Amino acid sequence: MSVLVEISEFVQKGKAKDVKNLTQAALDEGISAKEILNGALIAGMMVIGEKFKNNEVYVPEVLIAARAMNRGVEVIKPYLTKEGVEPVGRAVICTVKGDLHDIGKNLVKMMLEGVGIECIDLGVDVSGEQVVEAVKESGARVVCLSSLLTTTMDYQKDIIQALEKAYLRDGVKVMVGGAPLNGEFAKSIGADAYTKDAAEAADVALDFFA
Repeated sequence: MSVLVEISEFVQKGKAKDVKNLTQAALDEGISAKEILNGALIAGMMVIGEKFKNNEVYVPEVLIAARAMNRGVEVIKPYLTKEGVEPVGRAVICTVKGDLHDIGKNLVKMMLEGVGIECIDLGVDVSGEQVVEAVKESGARVVCLSSLLTTTMDYQKDIIQALEKAYLRDGVKVMVGGAPLNGEFAKSIGADAYTKDAAEAADVALDFFA
């Protein structure tokens, strides 16, 4: 079994320490950081994403796998910089103003990172001004908005309008999600996509960067 396959399997099992050690071993063998990232770490998370989509694994397993993947990423990060490896793209992600829920947002962030998208996580209770500033600074092409409350879901529209006022709307795709939302609501506020779970969010975001 190749070391890349082993790393991928340890990511899927959530074995963070093994992922860290084997990632270093792979580097010592002369395998490039880019190869380790795509062929082992991201590959492992994509398997988990597919299983999550099919209800074969659940949120705890995804969180554990993502933590294991991140331990590997920490090891190769300096090497990725040296090799000039760029992320697939950048996304700004947050839970909107008035809403302090972050589990769904964090799950989407992990899935996005698991397919090679760099996330600028603004946290919770985020205003339109903060999103506009983050898009300007990062050059992100995707904005992911989460809302878990019926009382805050309309604030997603305010953020879209803030992007329009700042003349940034045409340059970004806005994705929305959260328990009270649906596709119809997403269309009504001018969002580009609604996704029902984190795995679907990763697929849709990847398509936007294609």
